Amino acid sequence: MLRLTNTLSGTQETFEPMDGTTVRMYTCGPTVYNYVHIGNLRTYIYEDVLRRHLLSKGWKLVHVMNITDIDDKIIKKSIELGVDLRSFTAPYTAAFFEDCATLRIQRPDIITPATEHVPEMIEIVKKLLEEGYAYQESDSIYFRISRFPTYGRLSRLDKRELKIGARIDADEYEKEEPQDFVLWKAPKSENEPRWEAPFGAGRPGWHLECSAMAMKYLGPTLDIHCGAVDNIFPHHDNEIAQSEAATHKPFVRFWLHGEHLLVEGEKMAKSKGNFFTLKDLLERGYDPLAIRYLLISIPYRKQLNFTFDSLAAAAAALDRIKEFFFRLRTARLSAGANPALAGMIAGAREQFEAGLDDDLNTAEALAAIFKLIRESNIALADGLMQEDNRAAILQWFEVVNERLAIVPPTEHLVQDDAEIESLIARRNEARRNRDFAMSDQIRRELLDRGIVIEDTREGTRWRRN
Repeated sequence: MLRLTNTLSGTQETFEPMDGTTVRMYTCGPTVYNYVHIGNLRTYIYEDVLRRHLLSKGWKLVHVMNITDIDDKIIKKSIELGVDLRSFTAPYTAAFFEDCATLRIQRPDIITPATEHVPEMIEIVKKLLEEGYAYQESDSIYFRISRFPTYGRLSRLDKRELKIGARIDADEYEKEEPQDFVLWKAPKSENEPRWEAPFGAGRPGWHLECSAMAMKYLGPTLDIHCGAVDNIFPHHDNEIAQSEAATHKPFVRFWLHGEHLLVEGEKMAKSKGNFFTLKDLLERGYDPLAIRYLLISIPYRKQLNFTFDSLAAAAAALDRIKEFFFRLRTARLSAGANPALAGMIAGAREQFEAGLDDDLNTAEALAAIFKLIRESNIALADGLMQEDNRAAILQWFEVVNERLAIVPPTEHLVQDDAEIESLIARRNEARRNRDFAMSDQIRRELLDRGIVIEDTREGTRWRRN
């Protein structure tokens, strides 16, 4: 039974799709005026784990993600460079999906660039104007918050606490009330992009795009809407207001929000020199799989402190998995199954599923993996594992990889190589002759080639690092 913490209620609730079969999920995508950073990527990775876990339940999934390819920063930079919106945003959009592929993040079913869905946004504005939820001022259109009594219920803000802040456009346009937010922006210069609309040429406000695109593909009521905690106010509060005012139906059943990522205990900022994109980390030689592992190691609703020590620890955890696969694949086992080990494997599966069902507790799911590895290594050392146990473990790790996507490639670990075998034979001969200097020299040569050797009671085994 899957339980998710719903930001709207502030509690864990049992989740099932509204129609019992298909999950309708919307995730806020990037604003493509620059490359995404590792804090952004943590959000997309937790959404990826959610996506994978939902599919494991046998439900169908329709996953929609927007691409914000028009906003003030994009317009400003594109004008400065003298290029159109698409030419400016296309490289950043492509880079985002390259980052996602590198981190094994599955692609959403439907990707919706804002600039391709302006007609749907215009229809929502028309409806809000007709019903008095919106008004025109200085050729721009605003949402009248006073007409929506439950405004702020997601962020639990009292109307008296509403402050003029980011993305509310307080200083740019005149409004009836300072807290009213813009739905449609009139052009401020001749070279600004614009779309024709019955209420005047302009462009959509940031909040409007998500409502229009989510409801176009998923209907008036979504099962799940995801984002980061900094989206709660004002973005998601505004989405709720404009969507429910337009449809008179609940907009989202479950709101999920991921916590912030810190870097070495501090908020990430370019001025502090602790701002990292995926490319930055890859250029430093870090494994993308270790980055993914670190980003899922702490449950999504808890702050994650990104440090290079923790990244090294993530790489070490992946090495433990590789070493285990090496021992498991190369062990000489008898036919049959050890019932005690079969029970151990079943227990690991149960702990893994229970962890993910508990609001995507990835830390608990990872704990189940390493408990199984620890107990399996003991069983291998004691000669207690049998062939059917090995097959069951390998089969379960395929499930683990489908769900968390953190299992490193292991097919290359054990390969036939006559030259390597010859070197190992020479080393073993040197050891038998107590020529330890030669033995150590050959080991170092093998290590330089990326070959790790392990001396066992069954003989020397080797794998590629």
